[in-house]
Amino acid sequence: MGQRPSYEIGRCIVCGQRDAALVADTEDVRAELEALWEYHAPRLRPETPPRRLADRVAFSEPPPIRLVECAHCGLVYRNPAERASRVTELYARGAPSQDGLRALHDAQLPTARAQARRVRRMLGRGGTGLEVGSYVGAFLLAARSAGLRVDGLDVNLAVNAFARGLGARVQDGELGDLPRDRVVDAIAIWNTFDQLADPRGLTYEAWRRLRPGGVLAIRVPNGAVYARLHRLVARGNRVGRAVARAVLAQNNLLAFPYRWGFTVESLRRLLADVGFSVASVRGDVLVPTADEWTRGWARWEERVLKRAMGAVASAHAAWAPWLEIYATRDGRAVQAV
Repeated sequence: MGQRPSYEIGRCIVCGQRDAALVADTEDVRAELEALWEYHAPRLRPETPPRRLADRVAFSEPPPIRLVECAHCGLVYRNPAERASRVTELYARGAPSQDGLRALHDAQLPTARAQARRVRRMLGRGGTGLEVGSYVGAFLLAARSAGLRVDGLDVNLAVNAFARGLGARVQDGELGDLPRDRVVDAIAIWNTFDQLADPRGLTYEAWRRLRPGGVLAIRVPNGAVYARLHRLVARGNRVGRAVARAVLAQNNLLAFPYRWGFTVESLRRLLADVGFSVASVRGDVLVPTADEWTRGWARWEERVLKRAMGAVASAHAAWAPWLEIYATRDGRAVQAV
């Protein structure tokens, strides 16, 4: 028998429709990959080790073959897409070096502290929680400081070992691997929901494991912003192309190294379908990525650009490169999967 294909034709996971408009084809994605390298190359020191390029110009997900935008809810997604088993394998096996993990942890910590405070305010008290895709453990430690007892879950054994070395409590595996009676006050899914093979299935699983009124917090790249800026890069004037390319590059959106590009509307719709009420939507930008391998002027540039982008994002979530949505679990019965 022949080997099973690595890709499959998909449909919108939010509304189930197949009607979609093309956003980017293979040639478009290749051009964006070249633009990504061209953007970052002059900003990095020549001696930058390849292992420190992870999550800047090299990502766990392979480049998409084709990106489409749902005609009904605006979800941006890969079609065709890698099979579910392939996605899990990608995230389970690779990991940056120890110094790379430490740099990522330090960069994420300020944002994680703010996220932990927001979750605590929504609960109105301390409580228990889980973080799906806990990676380098920044949120786990920040949550502890905020009076929350949050355990991590990740499929990557190497990053779990790193997080445990910092004192975090992490379990190898996925949310469905936990005992069925494990119930908590909050579940956080930062920078992971968009990479899952089945976000809807995980949302149901989170509903089942949250107490009534419990908090679900999700952070995702904004698919609508990617689609708009991609078109500007492809067809805008010289200034427009340069600005759009900079915004995409500074937010890890060039060549869209994610599986799903949720919008405010599509994520609201998915959460409502499952049994969540959206409490707040917050626009944001990518955490700082500059490190000791970044040229001095490029560090300054990133600070200035992200401060300006952050001001726009906080005022207009629909134009934010990244979205954070905080929702509460309704008391009504969850719909059938």
